[in-house]
Amino acid sequence: MSDKIQLLPDALANQIAAGEVVQRPASAAKELLENAVDAGATSIKLVLKDAGKTLLQVIDNGSGMSETDARLCFERHATSKIKSVEDLFAIETLGFRGEALASIAAVAQVELKTRLRGNDLGTHIVIEGMTLRHQDVCQCPEGTNIAVKNLFFNVPARRNFLKSDTIELRHIIDEFQHIALANPNIAFALHHNDNELFNLPAANLRKRISAMLGSNIGDKLVPVEENTDLVRIYGFVAQPDLIRKSRGEQFLFVNDRFIKSPYIHHAISSAYEQLLPEKNYPVYVLYLGIDPRRIDINVHPTKQEIKFDDERIIYSFVHAAIKRALGTYCLMPALDFEQNDAADLALLRPQKNLNHPANNNHTHSNNDTPPRGNRWEKIELDKPRNTGNIFEQYQHKNGVPRNWRDLYSIVTPPQTATDKPPATEQDHEINPDTITIRSSFGDEQSQLFATAAEEEIGANPYQIHQTYILSPIKSGFILIDQQAAHERVLFERYLKMQQQQPAIGQRLLFPQTITLPRADALLLTDIMPDLNILGYDLALFGQNTFVLHSKPADTNHTDNEQTAIEQLLEQYKLHGSDLQTDRHTRIARTLARHHAIKAGQKMSKQDMQTLLDQLFACETPFTAPNGKPTFIKYQLKDIEKQFGKNN
Repeated sequence: MSDKIQLLPDALANQIAAGEVVQRPASAAKELLENAVDAGATSIKLVLKDAGKTLLQVIDNGSGMSETDARLCFERHATSKIKSVEDLFAIETLGFRGEALASIAAVAQVELKTRLRGNDLGTHIVIEGMTLRHQDVCQCPEGTNIAVKNLFFNVPARRNFLKSDTIELRHIIDEFQHIALANPNIAFALHHNDNELFNLPAANLRKRISAMLGSNIGDKLVPVEENTDLVRIYGFVAQPDLIRKSRGEQFLFVNDRFIKSPYIHHAISSAYEQLLPEKNYPVYVLYLGIDPRRIDINVHPTKQEIKFDDERIIYSFVHAAIKRALGTYCLMPALDFEQNDAADLALLRPQKNLNHPANNNHTHSNNDTPPRGNRWEKIELDKPRNTGNIFEQYQHKNGVPRNWRDLYSIVTPPQTATDKPPATEQDHEINPDTITIRSSFGDEQSQLFATAAEEEIGANPYQIHQTYILSPIKSGFILIDQQAAHERVLFERYLKMQQQQPAIGQRLLFPQTITLPRADALLLTDIMPDLNILGYDLALFGQNTFVLHSKPADTNHTDNEQTAIEQLLEQYKLHGSDLQTDRHTRIARTLARHHAIKAGQKMSKQDMQTLLDQLFACETPFTAPNGKPTFIKYQLKDIEKQFGKNN
């Protein structure tokens, strides 16, 4: 019997390894950006074409590489950062495996130009599928310029699995955000198809957060700062009224490395106990500084998962720090992210000796770029201003209790509430004109309407807890979820608008400008044609700014269109994870969810009857777009059985 086991060729082994490291263009962007940070760059530029499929180029002014290093960096397990087993358990750099460039070169055409700091000439290397095509000396700036062209050109099956440019660009922007938020003292730029998407000068942490996530988020963040012998916790968490339906704006960094940790996320979320509605998530940008010997980051190829030597202690510290920040926030002025003297927490890379006394007294002004290696910058807060109660205008919405500070009476003295709770923004009655009754129905619905007419559905409806509608029928009664029912009605209406003819929107008296973070602006630009079909009239007005001229006639009346669009995008991102539905369906679901009557909203009898008539005119009246039931039917005989009347 002949031998069957053989060694794989290097080219095939590298392609297999590339499958773990380089899953999509964003994976390559992450590795190259991390290498630039490790090289000590103060300016990094990312250039893309076709969302990185055609070109992904990273240019930095770091230390550069010698001719020998430039060639060896493409070999597997070649690294300058690990020399012994002990080094593996004290890692302070982002890239250390020595697999990134080898994996990228195995599935792409790579061109490298690099010059070692202080040298007169640099090195030019061209590699295609791990095959060296060209190497010579060249003139180039100090630092490294690496271009990855035609990713997966030699693995067409992998290339076919890539998503649209919009989706792939979104993944790249996510990785770019992680690196930029972790290193605010480095200038970053991002260009896509000759358009500048980001241009971030070196700044302190608060300005970087505001530039990346938007000033509307930046001015609602609460500073967190706790120092212990084991860990330093610092960063910002959101006020309870700034919540998200999706997990897109939760950033956790350990020693300046973005990580995903459900355990730590639970510690943060649990600190908001009784402050957030169910299935809502807080916004936070949080950093942990810990001795590298107490963590293991070598547990996953993407290096986004780590292990702590004692997770329970870290959990307790994080939970307590967040709770204390929220509890003491009512004693602090609101953060102004446009002023130079506002509160700041500097994000700096850790030193090997976390307890070095020299780190305790070093401070920097907000206009200076803080040096790397100082973890213990002093925090300077604004002097208290005569701003009154910062939550005086806070409205009860999204399920957040108005008196949330009372939950933290142990931390701060209880406040005396003398004024009555304000009316919610949903307490007004629905305009009957916003619900239109369908006038003609298809043959396949005739039986349903015959049944509805026979049962007299909609006759004498009654609202329960401003959430459910009770309607008596001959055989008993039905209980309708008003929000689910209205979502079904709007969902089918929006689908037909997209398939048949555009809707006529409600013209605004004065056009409103809407400014969004760059990532959200790209998303809105992508779906804007579909929104305009459904009654919006949005137009691009600058890089991140839009002008709204009209909105659908069935939307809730509000003067804050900025918030309305932000909430709409949040809903779309929440539905965007559902790959089984097409784009038009996701948009229809998003708008239906956003514009539907909400629980807690009063309805007149006419409104309730109109809604029920319209619900049973739908093609699928039994379920909401998310699959949950719109109503439950209760039989009279079952009710009598409960009272023992059928004996």
